[in-house]
Amino acid sequence: MARKTDHQLVLILDFGSQYAQLIARRVREFNCYSQIRPYTIGLDEIRRLAPAAVIFTGGPRSVYDRGAPLLPREYFDLGIPTLGICYGVQMATHVLGGRVEKARAREFGRTELKVKAAGCLFDGLRKRNTVVWMSHGDRLERLPKGFRVLAQTKDAPAAAVADEQRRFWGVQFHPEVSHTEQGRLFLRNFLKKCAGLKGDWTVKSFIEESVAGIRERVGSHRVVLGLSGGVDSAVAALLIHRAIGAQLECIFVDNGVLRRDEFKRVKDTFGKDFGPHLHAIDAADRFLKELAGVTDPEKKRKVIGRVFVEVFEEEARKLKGVKFLAQGTLYPDVIESVAAHGGPTAVIKSHHNVGGLPARMGLELLEPLRLLFKDEVRVLGRELGLPDGIVNRQPFPGPGLAVRILGEVTRERADVLRAADWIVVEEMKKSGWYDKLWQTFAVLLPVKTVGVMGDERTYENALVLRCVDSADGMTADWVRLPYELLATISNRIINEVRGVNRVVYDLTSKPPGTIEWE
Repeated sequence: MARKTDHQLVLILDFGSQYAQLIARRVREFNCYSQIRPYTIGLDEIRRLAPAAVIFTGGPRSVYDRGAPLLPREYFDLGIPTLGICYGVQMATHVLGGRVEKARAREFGRTELKVKAAGCLFDGLRKRNTVVWMSHGDRLERLPKGFRVLAQTKDAPAAAVADEQRRFWGVQFHPEVSHTEQGRLFLRNFLKKCAGLKGDWTVKSFIEESVAGIRERVGSHRVVLGLSGGVDSAVAALLIHRAIGAQLECIFVDNGVLRRDEFKRVKDTFGKDFGPHLHAIDAADRFLKELAGVTDPEKKRKVIGRVFVEVFEEEARKLKGVKFLAQGTLYPDVIESVAAHGGPTAVIKSHHNVGGLPARMGLELLEPLRLLFKDEVRVLGRELGLPDGIVNRQPFPGPGLAVRILGEVTRERADVLRAADWIVVEEMKKSGWYDKLWQTFAVLLPVKTVGVMGDERTYENALVLRCVDSADGMTADWVRLPYELLATISNRIINEVRGVNRVVYDLTSKPPGTIEWE
């Protein structure tokens, strides 16, 4: 998506926000093409890109910190419509001669915003008072010349500002998150009314440009793709296949921590489409041997990533002309694993197909979905003709059940979790809840508890049920399932899965927790 495009560009300058791509996703909801670049790209590169609008992200720093990320004052002479979010508006205020100071009372979470002047940014607001999501410890104390206050909160006298002459608008809150009640309206107003964008980017145009980009990059070489059976790898496979046809070879690897009957299901389902170009490899023993004794979640992911690539390289050597390894990597994987786009983003955890890849590998990576969120991938899959049974499948981690088995991964523990997972999915589908949620699964703890079964004492494993809802995987909330459904799942697991005598329910949202336990 970083290739040249004729679409109007919304350039998102990343100052270290965990939500940079969430902003990009929101922008695309209004059919506006977006790219994320680090704030360090320089004025010459910004001029070359010629964006129709720019958005400054938030970030973890304070403008008065030594080495704080700043733009040169000259940027504000370019006349590009710009929206500064949180740190973005603080940075602009500081650079243009205003003053930012540590607030006497920090603002985190839902906050009431009082709009004083609508203008283009707040046009169409249902009421003057609305709820927004704050996450900051600094505030604007003195505004630069030309700035005016649009809105305020109890503890932030300048929670939204504007300088129409410089074509700059700034908000202290986060309109990109769902907790801000009318955040979509504010972003749409900035793009369509303040910046005047037409909105000419769609999933169809993404397919056309991606197909052209894949053909240009791959040329006459062949590509091997890791097909897992999930929506991400399936969509990546169809997109690449549309671009290069029989040059694509799909490899499905049994890593020993797949769901029940997954190996057979994937072979039966995708063998019809890819025929001799689908290679099913049973490497379960190899993965489990490498995972023996490993308990640290980061090491698990890196072990799986290393062995995963080794298997691919070995299979690729059996094929002539293979130069690329394709993966269904999505942006939530990237943003939690690495400092995305060269910016100062904090690393949360490594994903097996991102941070777990070795520095030197025999194949080049091809990741056509790398800048997309899950919901965008589902839309793309439908556009490509993927069946609903795959398009609507809940996310399943690349490292498989290994990151849902806390502590050491063994075949015995994997079998216990496989059996429990099957019951969870089966009951959620039977109840109609499966298609309503983002993700539902079980986690096996390295903890044993005392129980009573058949008038006898038991000392067996505790298991966690995790059910969350989300729009994009960046934030999530635990789901209030009916007690009757929870009871049914718990009873079946305890009665049918040998080795489990206690089931508990996870009541943690994201943040502060992540969706997966490891």
